[in-house]
Amino acid sequence: MRAHVGQISLLLAALSSSAALAADADHGADLARRWCASCHLVTSGQTQASADVPSFASIARRPDFSPERLAFFLLDPHPKMPNFPLSRIEAADLAAYIGSLRQ
Repeated sequence: MRAHVGQISLLLAALSSSAALAADADHGADLARRWCASCHLVTSGQTQASADVPSFASIARRPDFSPERLAFFLLDPHPKMPNFPLSRIEAADLAAYIGSLRQ
């Protein structure tokens, strides 16, 4: 367990450094439209998505939202979402796009 926490800390530190700072929200928007729009509302103009999943805007508005935490979440396989093989840069770009929706 302690090693796992250490790995998480290292990954968060890496994401919060150069990759997250250089994140490309436009590329993240492209990824979102291609991979995420079948379930999530990823843009304001989108008219259809699954009813039981949050929109990207609602994710961005959560009080505990952070691009680094979201990028890590996207890299860690989880049962409710399809397993997309995102690179660290893609995860950071996608998180940057979602963060850009925060109002």
